[in-house]
Amino acid sequence: MFNGIVYNIGIIKKIKKSPKYVKGSLVIEITSKIKFKKSDIGESVSIDGVCLTLIRINPRSFLFYLSKETLKRSTFKNAYTGKVVNIEKSLFYGKKISGHYVQGHVDTTCEVKNIKVIDKSWFINFSLEKKYKNLIVEKGSISINGVSLTISKIISNSFQIAVIPHTLKLTNLINLKRGDKVNVEFDMVGKYLNQIYK
Repeated sequence: MFNGIVYNIGIIKKIKKSPKYVKGSLVIEITSKIKFKKSDIGESVSIDGVCLTLIRINPRSFLFYLSKETLKRSTFKNAYTGKVVNIEKSLFYGKKISGHYVQGHVDTTCEVKNIKVIDKSWFINFSLEKKYKNLIVEKGSISINGVSLTISKIISNSFQIAVIPHTLKLTNLINLKRGDKVNVEFDMVGKYLNQIYK
């Protein structure tokens, strides 16, 4: 469980297949200034909004396992070396919650339709498949590449979020451009309510 408040980024160093895991799955190596201890091996870490398992710690990098399901639902199917990713460690009891509860279970990917810059804040419009429209509400929470954000506007086949300069400075959202795909996790509460009242 995470809260979508990202303070760390990393860079994908290597992407490789491993005979130790299920066919079609991958292992990625990420370099970052974030610190992990040996006792953290096996822990869940949010990488670009996807809950991944830390499997190895090297002196200057960390390795994570990517399952076939993760590759199917996320942007990691198109991952490449040099890509900047957001990193968030899992929550622990007593930690301040500033965003909203994020599970790291990506629902889908969305494409950037356009970006407008107003007073240094970015207003980003994302495409949205019709089948997901009932999972979002104006002023509701959403996770984009693991960042907890608020939906500022809903349009017929898209939605808009506003990103302040502070968030742009700390995350990879500042690298977004038209046509890019992002990992999206809809608000957990909204998903459960939608299932109950179907």
